[in-house]
Amino acid sequence: MVLVETRALVKQFGAFTAVDDISFSVNRGEVVGFLGPNGAGKSTTMKIVAGFLEPTSGQAFIAGHDSREDPIAARQRLGYLPEGAPAYPDMTVGAFLEFVAAMRGLSPARANERLAELAERIDLEEVWNRRIEALSKGFKRRVGIAQALVHDPDVLILDEPTDGLDPNQKHEMRELIRTLAPTKAIVVSTHILEEVEAICTRAIVIARGKMLADCTPAELLARAPARDPEAHQLVRTTRLEDAFRHITLEQAGS
Repeated sequence: MVLVETRALVKQFGAFTAVDDISFSVNRGEVVGFLGPNGAGKSTTMKIVAGFLEPTSGQAFIAGHDSREDPIAARQRLGYLPEGAPAYPDMTVGAFLEFVAAMRGLSPARANERLAELAERIDLEEVWNRRIEALSKGFKRRVGIAQALVHDPDVLILDEPTDGLDPNQKHEMRELIRTLAPTKAIVVSTHILEEVEAICTRAIVIARGKMLADCTPAELLARAPARDPEAHQLVRTTRLEDAFRHITLEQAGS
């Protein structure tokens, strides 16, 4: 079942085209890595899909609902973690998530049940009564994931969910995404290539606002150029890095 779909998305800021004719779809059970160098248009595309930005042209759908024409219905099916995981820093974790649950329309009984589940599942119990401003970056990310999951949405859009986390925190975040994947459509915007191999079933590569690839991680690896042993003596790169560089630099030179 298709839960996320974009059709010929274009976003222009004056004379600058940030997103240039992007079309893709995501089914339930898929984790799609949205890859690209910094400034490629990843976050802009995610904001359009999530309904935070209007496209210059094109359409975005969440569970069949147009993000622009039917935004309330679309957002009811969506959980969104923006880049930086913004929250109210002076609120405690528990108070913030209770506020989000109320804004999402959960009944008090359902909110209590859901927040108890998330506190345990995302390991927030020890910081439940702490102010968000006092949390480590890893815990702030967890709170961001929790607010996206409060209403148990069908679609998750996660913008750089492991950015700045230590290796243990990255592992925990990826494990959480894996456990959520079977019942949801998940889009993970990232520039961290190891994320693709770790959790993604598909990879979409964009650069300069254009979509350059939409394939499985294995198919992406197959696009890596043949290695020159002498050229790689001193610089160690993964095959995925080779493929990414080949695809994005090829576009930059075209």
